[in-house]
Amino acid sequence: MTAAEKQHLARFLDRAADMVRDGYYSEERTYQFEDDPCPVEPAQAAQSGGGLSPAKDGLSQIAESIRSCAACPLHETRTNAVPGEGAEQPLVLVIGEAPGAEEDASGRPFVGNAGKLLDKMLDSIGLSRERNTFIANMVKCRPPNNRDPRPEETAACAPFLERQIQALKPRFILCLGRVAAQAMLHTDEPLGRLRGACTEAQIAGAAIPLVATYHPSALLRNEEFKRPAWEDLKLLKSRLGVD
Repeated sequence: MTAAEKQHLARFLDRAADMVRDGYYSEERTYQFEDDPCPVEPAQAAQSGGGLSPAKDGLSQIAESIRSCAACPLHETRTNAVPGEGAEQPLVLVIGEAPGAEEDASGRPFVGNAGKLLDKMLDSIGLSRERNTFIANMVKCRPPNNRDPRPEETAACAPFLERQIQALKPRFILCLGRVAAQAMLHTDEPLGRLRGACTEAQIAGAAIPLVATYHPSALLRNEEFKRPAWEDLKLLKSRLGVD
């Protein structure tokens, strides 16, 4: 992670803490961060031609690291960590918020009613987790009672997601819900202002096009979100060029 990326993450976490505390933003703080050592050999970097650098480790190694992680208290209450699943060279990386009860029980992402709806949403624009999509979450362990992940929990899992992105090299990112969209875009703007457009996420020195939309569980609760979510999916499809 670069010093600039660490500063963005720290700023997001500071703002989140301010909102939890009293709803008012405190004066912006500046931290003295340094770039992490680059895991890519110079010869590899020369061959990569820009964009995301070749990953140092593969998806299976990352998954094992996630399953053995004890970096935050969520590991104490989980049944299974949920690394993610899907195509190893995806067109799209789908990023949700955190596992729910059924995901915690199975160790797989989006397997409940929201997952069934997600599969239908992806299929409607020519995507599937088996063929051309990888599905993951910002946080890899279930928060108790399905509460929102806390800033420190999101920060603890952020390196895992970055490693997955470096390994997968997706062409696009689809963020499901406010938590994922705000974290990936380093902002506290409401989801209503983040969806409806294709923006860019800055990850490991690369800019990846990103579309944000409502979480499938929100669509199950509120029918009014379905039409704008469909518009977001059509936007993604138009950029992907899939049949």
